[in-house]
Amino acid sequence: MVARTPMREGPPPPQHTLPQWHTLMLMTQQDGELDSLVRKRIRALRVAQGWSLEDLAARAKVSQSTLSRIENGQRRLALDQLVTLARALDTSLDQLVETASDDIVSSPMIDGAHGQMRWPIKAEPGMTVIRQRITEPPPDNPARLRAHPGREWLVVLSGTAILLLGNRRLRIETNQAAEFPTMLPHAIGAEGGPCELLGIFDRDARRGHQRGEGAEKRGEGAERREEGTDKQVPRRSS
Repeated sequence: MVARTPMREGPPPPQHTLPQWHTLMLMTQQDGELDSLVRKRIRALRVAQGWSLEDLAARAKVSQSTLSRIENGQRRLALDQLVTLARALDTSLDQLVETASDDIVSSPMIDGAHGQMRWPIKAEPGMTVIRQRITEPPPDNPARLRAHPGREWLVVLSGTAILLLGNRRLRIETNQAAEFPTMLPHAIGAEGGPCELLGIFDRDARRGHQRGEGAEKRGEGAERREEGTDKQVPRRSS
C-alpha cells in the first residue's frame, strides 16, 4: 500500500537515497500478504545468519522488544525501520520488500535435435539451465574442440562423461560436477553408454554453443557434398 505523508511545517525531513516510490511507501496492517511476507523474511534472514534477536537488534540499533514485535506482527512496519533492518541484514530494501512472483513454475523448451531441455533463469537474464542426454563419445579430432567467451558449470546426473579441456582428458562420474572457463578449447562425450548432464551456461557460453552448433551443421553439410562429389563417376570423352 502506498500512502502519502501529510505536509508538515518546519524543516524538511531527511531524504533517503532510494527510489521515489520507496520514500512514499508506508507499510500498515492493511498490506496483508506483503506485510506478513516481509516479517517472515526478516526472521528467516536473521536465523540464516545464526543471529539471535539480541544480535540483530544490536546491529540495527533497535531494542530487542521492538524487533520481536516487528517479527511477530505486533508493531507496524515503518520505512525507516525497514531501511535500517535491510542494512543490518546485509540486503537491500528492494529485496526485503520484494513480492512473490506468480510465474514460479516453468516448463522446459525442448530441443529434440540435440537431446536438450532448456530453462531460462528469470532472475539472471542470459543465464540458462540445460539438461542433455549424450550418447556419443568425445571427438577424436582436436579441431572439433570449441573455445568461446563465457563460463560453464555442469553436473553428471547419470552415467559417465568425458570432458576434453585443452590438453586434459577428465572423467566425470555420476554426481560429480565440473566448472571451467569456455575460452579453453573443450568438448564433452559419454563413456560406456549414455550419460545425462545438467549444465548452467552464462550468456556468452550459451551464444558460443549456439554458434558452434550452427557451424557443425554447416560443416556436416559440406562434408556430405564433398563425399557426393567424390562418388560421381567421371564422364568418358567421346
